[in-house]
Amino acid sequence: MFLSRERHIAHFDLDAFFVSVEQLKNPQLRGKPLIVGGAGDRGVVAACSYEARSFGIHSAMPMKIARRLCPGVLVIRGDYEAYSKFSSLVTEVISDNVPLFEKSSIDEFYIDLTGMDTFFGCSKFTALLRKKVFRESGLPISYGLASNKLISKVATNEVKPNGQIEIPYGEEKNFLSPLSIVKIPGIGKQTAMLLLKMGVETVKILSEIPLEMMENLLGKNGTELWRKSNGIDETPVIPYREAKSISTESTFQQDTIDMTFLHSELVRMTEKIAFQLREQHKLTGCVTVKLRYSNFQTFTRQATIPYTNADHLLLKTARELFNSLYERRMLIRLVGIRFTNLVPGNYQISLFDDTQEMIKLYQAIDSIKHRYGEQFLFRARGAGRAL
Repeated sequence: MFLSRERHIAHFDLDAFFVSVEQLKNPQLRGKPLIVGGAGDRGVVAACSYEARSFGIHSAMPMKIARRLCPGVLVIRGDYEAYSKFSSLVTEVISDNVPLFEKSSIDEFYIDLTGMDTFFGCSKFTALLRKKVFRESGLPISYGLASNKLISKVATNEVKPNGQIEIPYGEEKNFLSPLSIVKIPGIGKQTAMLLLKMGVETVKILSEIPLEMMENLLGKNGTELWRKSNGIDETPVIPYREAKSISTESTFQQDTIDMTFLHSELVRMTEKIAFQLREQHKLTGCVTVKLRYSNFQTFTRQATIPYTNADHLLLKTARELFNSLYERRMLIRLVGIRFTNLVPGNYQISLFDDTQEMIKLYQAIDSIKHRYGEQFLFRARGAGRAL
């Protein structure tokens, strides 16, 4: 794919999205320390207002610590149906006004405006689009306009909330240089600690480390960080297409009534497509189970659920649907499962009553699956044991 030497990429990010939606629903919440998340002490912060952030509260923080930092903070359980509705509204506004955009999460968008400067002016157009999003949704939104996705995203984070900024072509390194290395996407806690111990505190210092040294220090990730610290990012904006469903099914070599085997297949398939959901940063709001008997009669049953992509919740629903569906006690030749009503989102922001331990467990599981393959890590129940 050919990439223009001088691109114009805008990164739009809704400010404290969950909180902004709650404040739009109830204006009395504006200006107050506010948390969206689980109400119990073992829950985690899914999102927080900028007033709450001034107390040191941040997303993924244990609720118990957040309450300790700000005893008077207001806690609201998340309303994912409302968040999905407003996300779709903003997506529609952007889709109606730009030729090419990527929806990278429920509240983030990359817009490719390359070539538009010839006809209208990217700066003016982006500013007008920001105003239109606010006018039609009521939600505050910030943006960064630059020559690539990396710079535009970092720039947006520097002007939030409710800000806008443009980094001219050729000024990428000058913009990044004084920033802390933790501002670079992709630098996790361990990498940051390693670099800080070496005295690498700013992006400028990081960019001056020879590429070969970065490769020896961090391998492939070192090469990528060197490119980022030098403002290099050729990643294209991927056209947004809303996925309608994700599914899988298994036709058995021999028709069976072995419940242990059938249950294990259901677990295996549910885990498989739940992992695909998380890889695609999506959540499902509807689960369907399909059975085909040896006489080729096929039956399905579905259930609407709170948006999630967590194995343990999806497995529970799949099991209940299977048990309610399998009534004929005939040999089965096929089992299938399908997730529909998909929306953008991540596990960490979908389970407002979950614990920090559970979130960390899923992060570890997905990290191993992503690195070594999903076939190397699975529930014992998916290897032949009953649900």
